[in-house]
Amino acid sequence: MNDKPEDELPLEIIEHGGGQDSQTPTRRRFRKGFLWVLLIPVFLFTGAVIGMYFQPPGLQKFYSLTGLQPGGGSASPIALPPEIEVPREMVETMRVTDVIGLARLLPRGDVSIVAAPYGAGDARVAGILVAEGDRVEKGTPVARLDNHGVLESAVLQAEAAVAIREATLTQTRASVQNSRDEAQAALDQARSAATESKAELERTRSLFDRGVVTRATLDAMIASEQQAALAVTKAEATLARYASVAVDAQPDVIVAARNLDAATADLDRARRDLARADVLAPITGTVLDIHATPGQRPPTEGIMEMGNTDQMMAEVEIYQDRIAKVQSGQPVELASTALGQTLQGRVQSIGLTVGRQGLVSDDTAANTDARVIRVMVELDVASSGIAARFTNLEVIARIDTDEPARQ
Repeated sequence: MNDKPEDELPLEIIEHGGGQDSQTPTRRRFRKGFLWVLLIPVFLFTGAVIGMYFQPPGLQKFYSLTGLQPGGGSASPIALPPEIEVPREMVETMRVTDVIGLARLLPRGDVSIVAAPYGAGDARVAGILVAEGDRVEKGTPVARLDNHGVLESAVLQAEAAVAIREATLTQTRASVQNSRDEAQAALDQARSAATESKAELERTRSLFDRGVVTRATLDAMIASEQQAALAVTKAEATLARYASVAVDAQPDVIVAARNLDAATADLDRARRDLARADVLAPITGTVLDIHATPGQRPPTEGIMEMGNTDQMMAEVEIYQDRIAKVQSGQPVELASTALGQTLQGRVQSIGLTVGRQGLVSDDTAANTDARVIRVMVELDVASSGIAARFTNLEVIARIDTDEPARQ
């Protein structure tokens, strides 16, 4: 028997019991790791939402390089509204119900491009007949091409050809009338000769019966009388050819008249060609900008731009989820740092289609894929006078949706 106490045993005794204190650290470590795994999807989802909402420059560049659009693969594509910095003078009067959008000033009917006429070919600009700011009426020449001289000579040549054809027609009519008169005179002469031959035949037959003349003389007179009768028949046929129809229905006159028609058509074509050497104003309005100089080929963007600045408009781009608040007749306030004051107008019409944003703010990180509806605003008289000098100026539009629409 070994009577040594337990604390003097050579082996270390390790307890493997299932006590609560021995398992607590392991369980805590397991629960913390599991929690981090659960939070990963939450972080990913949150980052995706933030990225789609704010669209940082890196994400925008990715969409630009790949050609992808936010939400383009779904039935309802995502299109975020543009970030618009509202001018200070507009902030003071803003309400939470107001609808804000980017806009541009333009004349009624938009800007008209004055291009070279169709068929101008390789013609160059010979001269500009107006200056920027001039008001011109529709159809007024505003520029001239260098083919004007050649085309003017063609008109003069065509006019001479028409004059020749007119003289030929007059001559042909006179000739036909003279031929008719000559045929009538020839018939009268033939009838007179036939009457005389008939009388001579009667006298010769009387003398032959009394034995004064011979049979040969009588036969000669009979032949002469027959020839006179045939001459009358021939003269009647000749006269019938001219007298059966009117002078203008005669074949020679018809041919001369058709030649005159062809020459007149050539003259009309030459005059139309000459008209294409002049560039005419397509509308009544003001010359806004001139793109060409004498000696230059007409540019593809047009020789100049015109617009009816008597009545200025504003084209406002309203984000698609805000358009329900906009109605025709609602008051609109327009502001821009270039103006130094606000302009007033009212909603004239609301577009029927949703398109991509065309106006972009100065922020390089701003979203350019917003879906917008275009709203046309008609400026009042005082505002039109101010805006007439600022066509295509970008402004901020504030539509007051609380005030009742006025038709």
